[in-house]
Amino acid sequence: MSTSVHPAPSPSPTAPHILDNAAWAALTGPHAHLAERLGRAARYPADVSPFTALADPADPRSWADLAELVGPGAVTPVTAVQTVPDGWTTEQSGYGVQLVATGLDTAPAPEAVPLGPADVPEMLDLIALTRPGPFLPRTVELGTYLGIRKDGRLIALAGERLRPPGWTEISAVCTHPDHRGQGLATRLVRAVAAGIRDRGDIPFLHAAADNTNAIRLYESIGFTLRRRTRFVLVRSPGDPRKTRNGHEGSGQPEEKA
Repeated sequence: MSTSVHPAPSPSPTAPHILDNAAWAALTGPHAHLAERLGRAARYPADVSPFTALADPADPRSWADLAELVGPGAVTPVTAVQTVPDGWTTEQSGYGVQLVATGLDTAPAPEAVPLGPADVPEMLDLIALTRPGPFLPRTVELGTYLGIRKDGRLIALAGERLRPPGWTEISAVCTHPDHRGQGLATRLVRAVAAGIRDRGDIPFLHAAADNTNAIRLYESIGFTLRRRTRFVLVRSPGDPRKTRNGHEGSGQPEEKA
């Protein structure tokens, strides 16, 4: 679906970019302490994030390592993938967009408060209500999360997800339906981005390709489309009864990395 955003210019269209395989770059970089890795495949723990990554999605060795990592018959989401090898099946697929901050004005939000493990039950409730994308009991460990409360109740939040070296993804941007139209999400995005820039990283984010309202909002505050992305939910070869480690059936995120 077309949107009003325009791709950022690239000095070398054919050169690989770290954001082309952001999950792998994060899992082998700043998030390596969280990674479950086997050779050329890696993933987050099941209660942190559903994302699985391959060093090179075109390399059969990466897929062989992933098959061993997830176990036989396991369903797992992968990104940066165009085709899946023989023996694997595609359960579901979808499309998204990746946007980078090219003209974003960042600013702290005085009313925003840091969110941590003690706030997770409220965060999960708000995520379940608004469905901005996957958020699990330990997702808060991926980075800084900020929230806005009214009368003690969490009404909006945003935070950090993937962290490829030099970049940080803004994610889980959501506002309670009763409090939309007040600019809360925009203030939180600017505030999270301020922290990202303070440590020298560049903010970026993902959105579902058909979420034109969100894309237009992000464009209006200074994000630019970098590329379109594809999300694939795949099943590994083998007997699903032998699936290990509880990653079976992660489901499709609404944000597409």
